[in-house]
Amino acid sequence: MDSALGTFTRRQRSLLDRWLPGAIVERDHSWGFVATTVLEVTQAGSRFIVKAGGDDDHHLARELHAHRHWLRPWTRIGRAPLMAYGSVEAKLLVTRFLPGELALGSGHADDPDVHRQAGRLLALLHAQTAATDVDYERRENTKSLSWLAGPHRIDDDTVRRLRAEIARWPTPAATLVPTHGDWHPRNWLVDGGVVSVIDFGRAALRPAYTDFARLAVNDFRRTPGLEAAFLDGYGPDPRTADAWHRTQVREAIGTAGWAYRVADERFEAQGHRMIADVLRDRPNS
Repeated sequence: MDSALGTFTRRQRSLLDRWLPGAIVERDHSWGFVATTVLEVTQAGSRFIVKAGGDDDHHLARELHAHRHWLRPWTRIGRAPLMAYGSVEAKLLVTRFLPGELALGSGHADDPDVHRQAGRLLALLHAQTAATDVDYERRENTKSLSWLAGPHRIDDDTVRRLRAEIARWPTPAATLVPTHGDWHPRNWLVDGGVVSVIDFGRAALRPAYTDFARLAVNDFRRTPGLEAAFLDGYGPDPRTADAWHRTQVREAIGTAGWAYRVADERFEAQGHRMIADVLRDRPNS
């Protein structure tokens, strides 16, 4: 196992040796743009997924929190991986392997029934608890302005327009629920026609409609009927025009800024397209 653990810290290696002695790495599922290593391993006839965060990682803590507090509606029906071991301090997580094919890049991504199932699963996550946060909108505005102040390739005139728009926004209280944070076919597995969910590194309390954002700019836009199928599974649409627009603007800015920082030019181009779309489609413009 040592040859596949070049990025692991000494503490992470020690914990893995204790948790999964003699484990064999079968496949590296690491994404490459972030400092998180994702390995598929076998040990004593069982299969696991090991996730290890790097020095700057802030996703593993969120993922561990989600496993410990929010995933039971899915794990009790076999629709999310069960956590076997985890350490926030070591930035290390081991889950039981969940079989299936990623919906992204397969015909499943355009299957209305897959989206209908994904809607039902998301409704289960969102329904667990809710809290009112009077500061959510202000914090999110600050994050967006921080992206605009940092390195990116958004042109100066567009930056000025975005800053001016954000400055005009109201900051009402928001209702927050457990959200996945990256809800789209890249994180859905399909096995025998049944949809399951993976990757909880962006899980956090947010408004329910924020989990619609990534579907809206790709899947719903690409294939007619997927949005209706998703809502058929999810239930009443939580999006309202003004709050949804603010979320779309924030997603667009964050996409362009983050993709530039990790040198993902395809994703960066999507971010710039998203910015153009939201500036064109402003409510009451």
